[in-house]
Amino acid sequence: MGDRLRIVIVGAPGYTGAELAGILAAHPDAELVGLFGSERRGADGTVELMSDLFPRLAGTCDLPVRAADAAAILACEPDAVFLATPHEASEKLAPRLVEAGVTVFDLSAAFRLKDAALYPKHYGFTHAHAALLPDAVYGLPEVAGDALRGASLVACPGCYPTSVILPVRPLVAAGIIDASRPVIVDSASGVSGAGRSAAVKSLFCEVSLQPYGVLAHRHQPEMAQETGARVLFTPHLVALDRGILSTIHADLAPGRSLADARECLESAYAAAPFVRLLPAGRWPSIAAVERTNCCDIALGTDDSGTHLVVSSAIDNLVKGAAGQAVQAFNVRFGLDEAAGLGIARRTAAGAAS
Repeated sequence: MGDRLRIVIVGAPGYTGAELAGILAAHPDAELVGLFGSERRGADGTVELMSDLFPRLAGTCDLPVRAADAAAILACEPDAVFLATPHEASEKLAPRLVEAGVTVFDLSAAFRLKDAALYPKHYGFTHAHAALLPDAVYGLPEVAGDALRGASLVACPGCYPTSVILPVRPLVAAGIIDASRPVIVDSASGVSGAGRSAAVKSLFCEVSLQPYGVLAHRHQPEMAQETGARVLFTPHLVALDRGILSTIHADLAPGRSLADARECLESAYAAAPFVRLLPAGRWPSIAAVERTNCCDIALGTDDSGTHLVVSSAIDNLVKGAAGQAVQAFNVRFGLDEAAGLGIARRTAAGAAS
């Protein structure tokens, strides 16, 4: 293991932390050297292991979960730290780790937005480290590319924004859609997107298909920042454990067609191993991307040929969180982009192989 990169996960007991632990424990170029979170002890007083909290990780990740502390994290001598922590916790911890020379992959929103003035409104705190925001690399690998290489602080994208930015950003940049009109996004997410903390609205008998955060969801400014479009976003909670399906409506720019939109996305993601543009007439489903790092995209127009409908699907815990963070880690350290993640290459027809 001497040549492997030393990795620490903070926030390991959460759904995203557990997903990270499972991926990184099997990563050919990574060695997990520390797991941190809210320390828990068993009946005998010993610190619980990750495999006690998530039995599926038995024999794969049996490290203890220790109380999160910057000094203890740095004592592990990590090359990289993944923060699967609340925004406020990441905002305080990330600068200390970066200053110590550790590469940080922050899965919270603490460093995603470039405008510090947006944090009090959308996240409820005043950013104390706004000077770091311009240097934080927005870690969507298909977009960031070489900017990830050498990055010291990677702001990993939100799950909903990932499902929107991947299909919309190239279309905006190429002038395929009418920038004077809003992009309307309706997304449905499984309950794991709300985290692992106990809440009545997340109980099995309480979950129902319903919109929430209407016209005020905190991910809207992130979508606008990274797509360059005015986005009207409505998320919906559905009775699934994981996955996101987004249906996106936009008007094509004058003189533009469905063929132009498809050619734009094919060109943008020709070398992207995890973006799959589906054949005409086939639409994404959560089942098709569950437990993968893939984003499936399909598109069509109405009879007038002027209104574009785009649909995308991702697993919110993988491509929307842990898997994408590992993908960014791979790019950052010059590894195979798909290392530890499996791979789904596209055929010439645009379907998964």
